[in-house]
Amino acid sequence: MDKYLIVGLGNPGAEYADTRHNTGFMVLDAFAKASNIVFEDRRYGFVAETTIKGRKVILLKPTTYMNLSGNAVRYWLNKENIDQGRLLVVSDDVALPLGDFRLKASGSNGGHNGLGHIQQLIGQDYARLRIGIGNDFPRGMQVDWVLGSYSEADMQQLQPTLNLATEIIRSFVLAGIGITMNQYNKLGKRKAPKAEKTATGEETTEEKQA
Repeated sequence: MDKYLIVGLGNPGAEYADTRHNTGFMVLDAFAKASNIVFEDRRYGFVAETTIKGRKVILLKPTTYMNLSGNAVRYWLNKENIDQGRLLVVSDDVALPLGDFRLKASGSNGGHNGLGHIQQLIGQDYARLRIGIGNDFPRGMQVDWVLGSYSEADMQQLQPTLNLATEIIRSFVLAGIGITMNQYNKLGKRKAPKAEKTATGEETTEEKQA
């Protein structure tokens, strides 16, 4: 049976539950809810399993905290003997507007600490789905922004993207990264990263992601 590992990045603990940095967790929670499956506390993370048309899908929310996400990813890839081409990592992204998204087959970590640690351990040749959280923060306040909680209005704007992300995961498993990129990336807002100016006039680029 073909196996797939879908990883949502975030931090464990109630204090992080509704924060922007936990958007990856939120995507996997939405997928698990839609699939009527529940997470169990396993080694290095909360894990849930399901099948999609004969393919085994393992959902992983690492409990290593964001900066050590690679430990969980590498462990579960090795434990389940999953090819890296069947790994999809979901993360937040300050370089995209709230609710926008971008699916890529590989690439740099964009300065994201979770993606950065994964890259250190397994390289950058893996698929990733980045969910935009916006960057409406003054200079020097990026950590507070990503660890800040979504407002109710923010969640209303984000929810359709969370729902769409569950479709993207299913398509990744059934059709592969290439077809899924072609089908879904065109649905993104396709806005340039909000690199023009922040509240203090600082330029923000993907490479400055926390």
